[in-house]
Amino acid sequence: MTTPSTPTWSAPLADGPLDALVEVPGSKSLSNRYLVLAALGDGPSRLRGVLRSRDTSLMADALRALGARVDEDGADWVVTPGPVRGDVDVACGLAGTVMRFLPAVAALADGPVRFDGDPQARLRPMGPVLEALRGLGVRVDEDGEPGRLPFTVHGRGSVAGGHVDVDASGSSQFVSGLLLAASRFEQGLTVRHTGTTLPSLPHIEMTVAVLRAAGVTVDDSRPEIWRVEPGPVAARDLRVEPDLSNAAPFLCAAMIAGGTVRVPGWPSATTQPGGLLPGILERFGASVSLDGDVLAVTGTGQVHGVDLDLRAAGELAPTLAALAVHAGSPTRLRGIAHLRGHETDRLAALSAEITRLGGQAEQTSDGLVITPRPLRAGTWRSYADHRMATAGALVGLRVPGVQVEDVATTAKTLPGFVDLWAAMLTPGAVRAGADA
Repeated sequence: MTTPSTPTWSAPLADGPLDALVEVPGSKSLSNRYLVLAALGDGPSRLRGVLRSRDTSLMADALRALGARVDEDGADWVVTPGPVRGDVDVACGLAGTVMRFLPAVAALADGPVRFDGDPQARLRPMGPVLEALRGLGVRVDEDGEPGRLPFTVHGRGSVAGGHVDVDASGSSQFVSGLLLAASRFEQGLTVRHTGTTLPSLPHIEMTVAVLRAAGVTVDDSRPEIWRVEPGPVAARDLRVEPDLSNAAPFLCAAMIAGGTVRVPGWPSATTQPGGLLPGILERFGASVSLDGDVLAVTGTGQVHGVDLDLRAAGELAPTLAALAVHAGSPTRLRGIAHLRGHETDRLAALSAEITRLGGQAEQTSDGLVITPRPLRAGTWRSYADHRMATAGALVGLRVPGVQVEDVATTAKTLPGFVDLWAAMLTPGAVRAGADA
């Protein structure tokens, strides 16, 4: 519940059609995968365009604790591997990539590695990763509620590897975290998913792609089975793609307010789930074009309701739910039951906040049904969730008096969000971004 000490931000209304170029910083998902692989590499790596946010800072600090050097060199980060060391603490904050990618790395340490995070992080499921490590002979002590933070991984300097089953129904990160460290295991690793559903498969495909680009041999020819061979991880000099999911609120703004928003640096091919946005937004009624590497989304202010399976891109759900409240007909979002285990229970949070402002949003077994209703002023709670905060900004584009609680939580993946948003909405200001 919002208290007098909880800061709120007045979400600005759109005064007219937009005309903006928004420069989105680097992908969090790619940045943190590259950081982990660089720390396990066979020499120093240079990462260009890496996202600088709370999640990536937490990852960098965790890797430093585990023995790597992570130095800032102008706009670049230079990562120098070192022996993985134990008797250290890893602060996860609310970063799923830290709490789920690094336990397998910690198993390579020469002593215990203690993991903990923000209070909300202690609610996020961790059991499949911990059970997988135990299945590989790694001792894990759970220091709180079973299957949750805090816990301690007792590294012994090496992991034999082999085969392990994991139920990744709750998060694709359970698979990715094992794959990222697997080439450093003596026998490599075969991971088999045993659950009934596998959400966010593009994120696993992203992990496989970055491993292969670093010279690691990965066989993903069998459905829901991945084999990583033992071997070195190549040091590299690389550039991080823009975060396409973080572009979503800005692109959706063009549909709600009318006008055009452009995002430069859009890749022609990508493993990011946000790469599905152009086709999704066309279904909602946008006109979409790609000119070189600049994606342009144009809207008229009219939004169509859709029936959409978001299994492959669940992280877009809060943004698309906020878009859907402005639609002319109901929207059903499917395949996103796993969002109940994200930074917050996103399905419950979206239903509660849309309803709080007079809308209608009903939870289903695997998603939401949003029926547009006239909305009213009020406080939109963020639940310490960056995507809930940006969703509130979208709702407020057309609804006067929306106050977004704790908008600063957007720094988790999108530092400077408020300034970017304001610049996009400023009449005559075509450019919005770090160089604006």
